[in-house]
Amino acid sequence: MKAYLDNAATTIPFPEVREIMMQTMETDYGNPSSMHQLGVDAEKYIKNAKEIIAKSLKVEEKEIVFTSGGTESNNQALIGTAFANKRKGMHLITTNIEHASIHNPMLFLEDCGFRVSYISVDKNGHVNMDELLDAICEETILVSIMYVNNEIGAVEDIASIAKKIKEKKKDLIFHVDAIQAYGKYPIYPKRMGIDLLSVSGHKIHGPKGIGFLYIKDKLKINPYIYGGGQQRGMRSGTENVPGIAGLGMAVKLIYENQEEKREKLYELKQYFIDKITLLEDIFINGMEDMDLKDTAPHVVSVCAKGVGSEVLLHALEDKGVYVSSGSACSSNHPALSGTLQAIGLEKQMVESAIRFSFSIFTTKEELDYAIVAMEELLPMLRRYVRK
Repeated sequence: MKAYLDNAATTIPFPEVREIMMQTMETDYGNPSSMHQLGVDAEKYIKNAKEIIAKSLKVEEKEIVFTSGGTESNNQALIGTAFANKRKGMHLITTNIEHASIHNPMLFLEDCGFRVSYISVDKNGHVNMDELLDAICEETILVSIMYVNNEIGAVEDIASIAKKIKEKKKDLIFHVDAIQAYGKYPIYPKRMGIDLLSVSGHKIHGPKGIGFLYIKDKLKINPYIYGGGQQRGMRSGTENVPGIAGLGMAVKLIYENQEEKREKLYELKQYFIDKITLLEDIFINGMEDMDLKDTAPHVVSVCAKGVGSEVLLHALEDKGVYVSSGSACSSNHPALSGTLQAIGLEKQMVESAIRFSFSIFTTKEELDYAIVAMEELLPMLRRYVRK
């Protein structure tokens, strides 16, 4: 048996996603910019996907720009907005638990002369609102805060944050990295005060290499990629029709009976926590005094005291249990998690953290199998810890 419990890293595509992608590659493979019928047929997939996505967010279709995924969406949101609005100010705000695709563009912008404030969080990963509001000044042009943290599953009150920061400075641009939130929650940018929203397809049972950026109409933002003027000049290049078609289908399916899907994930999460916390020296991160449903439904961060995360990860892999030691994007460059340090974990605990993450296809049998594997491995691995 195997247990794939790394769904925050990527998810298996829906069968319908695979089917529509094959159709665009085998039959409707035209260039959507071509004027002949094959091109027109290809363009229909783009229009249909855009309609589905816009409907899910209750926004206009022209406000959706397809990208290569979450990283590009985040980069375009930050860099494109910063340079387009730098005459208004050179100050940006984010938090100290953002994904690398936010943190590293911010470092780049600092090298370009912008000033960035990094706001702290509490022990559960929630933004320090007083600190955030105090950081806003006349020079501030953009605030970027993730909806759901990819490592510990902290959920920010995005609507409340938007309201408060815009009361402090009306023309602030608010960007939200919703890569771990979209598909799990109903998200309505116009109602919630979101100006820019980043999404990735492979987190919602869609294909890799595709995502989108919601850009509020009339928002001042520079293109990130220049060329033939596709997507109203905002993101040039021949559109990835198979990816876009697959993304549209994934959005359609993930938002069908969404509340039911979310409840299933919470049930799995509670089941898993109840069982794993029976094991010796196991600690759950980012949930102290928290109601389960105030955290993301699909992420559980666990510290197995006395065992290095990488050692445990590979030991579980040998048993067919697939997890992550944190953000999958940083797994090739192991370093102490900035998120876990930001919530106050000691170095020894940070070094022992692993992330379990679920999807609507996860079963209790997989969770049971993973628990048994942990139960067998931990005593053995702890024997080898240096005294």
